Amino acid sequence: MNKNVWLLFASNAFAFSVAPVTVFLSGIIGTSISPIKSLSTLPMSLSIVGTAIFIIAASKIMSITGRKKGFIFSSITTSLFALLAAYSVLKQNFILYSFSCFCLGFGMAFAHQYRFAAAESVDKKQAPKAISLLLFAGILSALLGPNLANFGKNIISDGLYVGSYLCLSLLTLSSIIFLIFYKENKIINNKKNLKGRTILELISQPRFLQALVSSSFAYAVMSFLMTATPISMHIHDDMTLNSTSFVIQFHIISMFLPALITGNLIKKFGHSKIMYFGVLFFIFTIMLSHFDQTVINYLFSLVFLGLGWNFLFISGTSLLVLNYKEEERFRAQGFNDFIVFSIQATASLTAGIVLSFTSWKIMNILCIPFLIIIIFTTLRADRLLNKTN
Repeated sequence: MNKNVWLLFASNAFAFSVAPVTVFLSGIIGTSISPIKSLSTLPMSLSIVGTAIFIIAASKIMSITGRKKGFIFSSITTSLFALLAAYSVLKQNFILYSFSCFCLGFGMAFAHQYRFAAAESVDKKQAPKAISLLLFAGILSALLGPNLANFGKNIISDGLYVGSYLCLSLLTLSSIIFLIFYKENKIINNKKNLKGRTILELISQPRFLQALVSSSFAYAVMSFLMTATPISMHIHDDMTLNSTSFVIQFHIISMFLPALITGNLIKKFGHSKIMYFGVLFFIFTIMLSHFDQTVINYLFSLVFLGLGWNFLFISGTSLLVLNYKEEERFRAQGFNDFIVFSIQATASLTAGIVLSFTSWKIMNILCIPFLIIIIFTTLRADRLLNKTN
């Protein structure tokens, strides 16, 4: 990996800290300041919705300004939105706090663009390794963000957790330190009039569709089950908060830690085989739901869920960058991420509702159609490619 990739890795570890801090604090703060307790998870949901809505804007802005200026702009605006969140907590204003979480989704939308910037900093054959490294930065974000937020929660004596968002503001702004030394690869296009293919033309490509489906449904299954896990464990199965937290922590580790080797596995075995293994891990998760639910059962189930997401999302993203032209990259990336994170938002928003009317076992069974679609699109792409060869 070249210097640019390592600079993006370091910057992303700071910039992406918005996500784990939001997961860590939004429910707690929402419960304490919401006038209607059933709306306590609204700030978290709005942050995901904000990510999905702003993802196209992030891609468009970067197509005009370039990666470096786009990331710096994002760091500054995200820092300001974190200050707005701090003010809303200080004033105990739930509506303003919910709005600030929605706006923080703007920063997360830009943070998700780091993986594409890393892929563009290396040869396309090295893209899976570069993308894997950037996703591994998620572990550092998960350690750095919540720990600093917890450390700073009492800085302001008149407002618990106000200091947490002040720390987050400094943390996101600090990502600029690494971006100063980042040298963006300038893509020279001598054919000025080339606009590239339309979205319909792009998704008509079997490999492009395979990449889109793999990433989208990886997030659908992962978000659907992960969001429901704390409710299923703590509320339905009367397990302790410590046990629930332990399972979620190992799930997050299983999502990002394998990124150290996933790129090498893709390079050795190919995208499709890694996708099949990702589906297999999801199948293990579903199978475990049919046994008596214990902490160990949930633990293995969520570890397999994280592994499946890792294999499918990294292979899907790295396959995507191989199936568009340079003049199409922002259009293709923006559309891909809009679909991926819109589906994630939908899955997350519906998880609690579905679980309230069904069960953990049924929720797992409902994921099977997504796995069938991933397998079908991958088999179809492989078959059509073999025919052309």
